[in-house]
Amino acid sequence: MSPSTWWLLIGLCVLTTALTRGAGPAATGGRELPAPAVRVVVLLSSALLAALVVTSALADGSELRVGADTAGAATAGVLLWRRAHLLVVVLGAAAVTAGLRALGVD
Repeated sequence: MSPSTWWLLIGLCVLTTALTRGAGPAATGGRELPAPAVRVVVLLSSALLAALVVTSALADGSELRVGADTAGAATAGVLLWRRAHLLVVVLGAAAVTAGLRALGVD
């Protein structure tokens, strides 16, 4: 892609982000959201993070695959579930991924 195409893409991303972030306050007009809507909004960030982790751990271009990075993400998930310290989670996931890659698992 040419540099002008990249800058156009970046500009469209900025515009879309600004419109999306402004849509909520514009739609509510300063009113408080009902309790059910607040519960849904709170859960949206967790759902988005989970989708990004799954996509990153299982996707390789246009196909699904399971490999060392998937095992590392699973290790991190288990350690977080067991309420391990964040440093332990990161080091554990990195160790599992590196160990499997050293053994030849792609």
